[in-house]
Amino acid sequence: MGKGEQTRSMIVDQALALAAVEGLAALSIGELAKHTGLSKSGLFAHFGSKQALQQAVLEQMVQRFTERVVISALMPGDGVARLRKLFENYLSWAGDDQPAGCPLQASSTELDDQPGPLRDYLCEQQREWLELIARIAAKAVRQGDFKPDLDTAQFAFGFHAILLGYNFANRMLRDPKAGRRAGLAFEALIAQAAT
Repeated sequence: MGKGEQTRSMIVDQALALAAVEGLAALSIGELAKHTGLSKSGLFAHFGSKQALQQAVLEQMVQRFTERVVISALMPGDGVARLRKLFENYLSWAGDDQPAGCPLQASSTELDDQPGPLRDYLCEQQREWLELIARIAAKAVRQGDFKPDLDTAQFAFGFHAILLGYNFANRMLRDPKAGRRAGLAFEALIAQAAT
């Protein structure tokens, strides 16, 4: 990685930390210059606009989510084992790994009524996430662990709803039982889907 790429990576890391706490809207070239010690013109040379900076931060969020939550869950194993690993990875990601919970969930809330390329990108990523859960559930159906007539899209909706509830209970309510409650809801979802 060249010096320019290293600097850009450092900037995105700083921007991600700032966005995790203050939101994407708080990101600006000027605000980031204060946090990085770089000049505004130097930052502008790397991104060109606030929206390009925000896009880079969203892409970094998705990359980190994929690395920490998705990849290890896709290791060899049956569908139910993969769903369990995906669930556990998310709880770790949103609970311990992030200073303010899941940054993708926070960004989804921030951008849900903001039309444009940032929202479009995040919508596309969220649809892919739900499709991934549905595909893994379909694998469990093919393996005979889930009912043959399982609505895998509905299963993915329920799976994701539990994670949203966990993030809310853990971050907003500071419920010390949030992980346990999410685990019980997840086990109920698995039992309902099982043959």
